[in-house]
Amino acid sequence: MAAAGARVVHRGGCHCGAVRFDVEAPARPTVLECNCSICRMTGFLHLIVPAARFRLLAGGESLVEYRFNTGVARHLFCRRCGVKSFYVPRSHPDGYDVNLRCLDAATLTGWDVEAFDDGDRAAATAAWAHLTR
Repeated sequence: MAAAGARVVHRGGCHCGAVRFDVEAPARPTVLECNCSICRMTGFLHLIVPAARFRLLAGGESLVEYRFNTGVARHLFCRRCGVKSFYVPRSHPDGYDVNLRCLDAATLTGWDVEAFDDGDRAAATAAWAHLTR
């Protein structure tokens, strides 16, 4: 059993299994729930990590990209099942944002949810800037 706060390797992917990845994060991570339109509509729970702690294992050719508003965030969806299991967020363009709901349950011991207020994006981004360090 990993010590509290110690990182473990979680596996995850999309619904059809075409996209698979590893992410290194605590066994009980703190995730963010954003109230912006796309996150609210899709139920995304944000597990943000530095790029070095994310590894795409399969399915790069199955990913399609969607950008809107500022065009900074790279929303990546499986072209077969439509699931966005991870993306490159506008708030942390130097990292990856994994949907907790797309992780295999085997390595999770639970999670804590914190708010990310898109209505005050600058303050929310500053408060969570440490996530990609």
